[in-house]
Amino acid sequence: MKLKTTIIILALSAAPAFAFDATHGAKSKTRDEVKAELSQALRSGDIMAGGEIGAKVSELNSGRYQLTTPALGKTRDQVRAELEQAVRAGDMLAAGESGSKLNELQPELYPAKVAQAGKTREQVKEVLAQAIHNGDLMAAGEDGRKLNEIFPGQYHPHHAGSTAAHSGHRNGG
Repeated sequence: MKLKTTIIILALSAAPAFAFDATHGAKSKTRDEVKAELSQALRSGDIMAGGEIGAKVSELNSGRYQLTTPALGKTRDQVRAELEQAVRAGDMLAAGESGSKLNELQPELYPAKVAQAGKTREQVKEVLAQAIHNGDLMAAGEDGRKLNEIFPGQYHPHHAGSTAAHSGHRNGG
């Protein structure tokens, strides 16, 4: 008798866990829809990266994912020409899990890339001064937040003119 009572109590207590909401069934997606969404998210990097950072894969590896939709209507010859150029330049991903390109692993086998003009030392100092002033620096820790997100009251909102004016006073201007 005790066994039957125990089974009945367990069955009644577990019943809410198996209850089905009729409205939930109407809103659910099919297996194929879920698979299509997952494959699209994997292609676009629109899934959360592992770890505690809370960033998407596309945010961490922006070079591997296109942020815009690809141009439609390329001919077969155009695609082949692009592929041949990428092979000649070594802009193809190397085998394995490194995520490196062939020209990064063996630069001596491929033509050197032309260096792009970068910022001057003064421009870099100005950008750093703006980041310090606005709190746009990464805080210590693993959560990936900026100082202005952790301490919003200690930093001024983003104003393009005010930062330049403050840094000009510091530089003797």
